[in-house]
Amino acid sequence: MDIVFDQAEATFDRRVVLKPLSLRLTERRIGIIGLNGSGKSTFARLINGLLLPSAGRVVTNGHDTATHAAQARAAVGYIFQNPASQIVLPLVREDIALGLQSRRLAKADADRAVAGALERVGIAHLLERRAHELSGGEVQLAALAAVLATSPDIVIMDEPTNQLDLRNRNLIEQTIHALDENVIVVSHDLALVSGFPRVLLFHEGTLAHDGPAEETIDRYLKLAA
Repeated sequence: MDIVFDQAEATFDRRVVLKPLSLRLTERRIGIIGLNGSGKSTFARLINGLLLPSAGRVVTNGHDTATHAAQARAAVGYIFQNPASQIVLPLVREDIALGLQSRRLAKADADRAVAGALERVGIAHLLERRAHELSGGEVQLAALAAVLATSPDIVIMDEPTNQLDLRNRNLIEQTIHALDENVIVVSHDLALVSGFPRVLLFHEGTLAHDGPAEETIDRYLKLAA
């Protein structure tokens, strides 16, 4: 993973949401924390071009998100705060297969890819399940399986444990730690990112701190007090 922010800024309706920022991300696990409205989700969405910088540039794995959008997006799988919105077809199997259509795989190969993605996150038994029947934790894992099926180098998860009970929250944490892919987690769940080598703290559109998890979380707790 190699993500470069070069004086990248995000502005909406003349309001600066993320102030000019320059940094480089290479760690395999990165956490992003901060109060609501601090700019953390905006920062995450700039990484794969879901948002484009108003000024400066963002380069993800060598691809400028503005000039090489398709390549940047292919490198990054993104799971939103409401993962149910990403599941658009009735059956889990169908939804994951949808993301593979651009590869023009033979049906047998596509079926294997779908089954393999579900197996990786421990929900192979949900292959034929209807999306509306899934629990909160199952929805999160199904969305993750759909992303993993496309073979991204980087996975971004925005509030992956939000509104989950303790069992499902712990299951998501275990799954994240087991992934081979690089993972960036945006979260208010401080315990989830507590073991990460690098955590970024955003406050009022500015990167307020950048360092190891314990140090950054301590700074956040003082800021939020």
